[in-house]
Amino acid sequence: MYIAPKNADLLLTEASVENLYLKLVEQINKDFNLANEGIDFPMSIAPEELKIQLQEKIYRLIQYKFAEYLNLLYIIDVPENEIKQLDGSDIVELAGQVSFLILKREWQKVWFRNNYR
Repeated sequence: MYIAPKNADLLLTEASVENLYLKLVEQINKDFNLANEGIDFPMSIAPEELKIQLQEKIYRLIQYKFAEYLNLLYIIDVPENEIKQLDGSDIVELAGQVSFLILKREWQKVWFRNNYR
């Protein structure tokens, strides 16, 4: 039974413990490229750095490329109801929350693929 981690730090720790962190980075790179939002995290990126850079990328998309941001959420398949529950009054805070939702969805994909091959 899959139970999603409660925050990005726990999620990244779980990915590392299960030896699936590199698969998570690959999945993020793949989906961003599918959305034509080229992001190329190196496989050597530290979990904390991944979290920071992902949040910065989401912040820039919300600020300057909103249509592309929405397309990215669609391609990654972030649940719309979870996005609608977020408070958009502080864009920095919003970018952090959306980054976690993206990480959570990407982790789900990697976890299921690994556990149900």
